Amino acid sequence: MLRQVLAPVNAGAARALGLARVLPEAAGVALTFDDGPHPAGTPAMLEILARAGHKAAFFLIGEQVRRRPELVREIRDHGHLIALHGYRHRLQLRLTAAQLTDDLERGRAAIEDATGAAVAWHRPPYGIYSTAGLDAARRAGLEPLLWSRWGKDWRRLTTPQRIAARVTNDLHPGDVILLHDADFYSARNSHLRTAAALELIVAELAAREIGTVLPV
Repeated sequence: MLRQVLAPVNAGAARALGLARVLPEAAGVALTFDDGPHPAGTPAMLEILARAGHKAAFFLIGEQVRRRPELVREIRDHGHLIALHGYRHRLQLRLTAAQLTDDLERGRAAIEDATGAAVAWHRPPYGIYSTAGLDAARRAGLEPLLWSRWGKDWRRLTTPQRIAARVTNDLHPGDVILLHDADFYSARNSHLRTAAALELIVAELAAREIGTVLPV
């Protein structure tokens, strides 16, 4: 079980479980957002990404998808990748195998009902798979994707500058960046700091001539 807990931040643990933290051979970095869709945070990220000409992957929570399916379709119509983060934002280690399977099925159905398209990628809340949760995701044909760079943007006392610095320090093609477009499960209004940090991040990507890619 220790490997599952370490996998989001430890490359060796992730490799042992067969969980991707990077995109090998990718020509650019992958921007990913968890916890949405959010009525304010998601549109803010979409606007910044559109101005900068970048695409991102949005790992969505099913209960939020059910509340605002039109926003999910907006993400899709902007050309971004829509992936599953779960139906509810719960730590897998606290759930039974049956609860995990139900959560995956409900989350997947919420997204597919909203978009009419199949879901291929999955990331669990907190980036932590239980053995049963990983088995359930793989049985469902979902491809797990964790991250190699994170802004820790959910924190109450962080700043946009700190978030951007964490993401861009020693950044390389193939890195997967974790940010959040919602504050449902983190510090209140954290999405405002993330949006400000995203402006700094895309400026740094432009200065270093680093593009963005989607997982395929």
